[in-house]
Amino acid sequence: MTQTRILVVDDEPKLVHLMREVLAATDFAVLSTGRGEGAIEMVALERPDLVLLDIVLSGTIDGYEVARRVREFSDVPIIMLTAKARESDLLRGFDSGADDYLTKPFSSKELLARVRAVLKRTRRESTTPAEVDIVCGDLRIELARRRVTVAGREVRLTPTEYNLLHELATHRNQILLHTQLLTAVWGAEYRDDLDYLRAYVRYLRQKIEADPANPKLIVTSSGVGYMLVCPESQAPTD
Repeated sequence: MTQTRILVVDDEPKLVHLMREVLAATDFAVLSTGRGEGAIEMVALERPDLVLLDIVLSGTIDGYEVARRVREFSDVPIIMLTAKARESDLLRGFDSGADDYLTKPFSSKELLARVRAVLKRTRRESTTPAEVDIVCGDLRIELARRRVTVAGREVRLTPTEYNLLHELATHRNQILLHTQLLTAVWGAEYRDDLDYLRAYVRYLRQKIEADPANPKLIVTSSGVGYMLVCPESQAPTD
């Protein structure tokens, strides 16, 4: 069976060594580079299964720019490594194409948990059958193609953003609890990470809502969860 390959992009040699040891001990194959330019080239040539990407890098481009350029040609899952944990930084990362965040310093256990969770989500996406489209007002989700449009305009979502929207859409007009969404989309180990969910919902609204400040599609049930509101007459289409 082919080893899962992980590209570590970080210019701190000690941290790269630590991550390499932890990941290799769990039977992952590890590639590494400390430069953003090299990371883009390695994703294109080596086709890793996951990228661990630091925001601050040697060279002329940072992790955000690396993620943006990688997303032009690849859907490889990206976990950002950062010493920052502000919501604005999370949103900037999501905008660049990140699927998850890992805040420094982190433990070996946390590193492996995040890597496994993201890989599990990605593999589930590739094997889940999709037979119908979901239409919700101007929003259309073409499940077979994993394509989302709003009023005919295609909206580019990261894999995690798509999974969140898909979970809401398959339970449209139902309130999904925070813990339900976190567990279904990210995994059981994320079930208490409410700030994380809020950041994703906020950015997803910016992509699909006509007025993100006054959302009509993804509505909040205060203290409970979120719901995708669709006209009852609009059922999935074949």
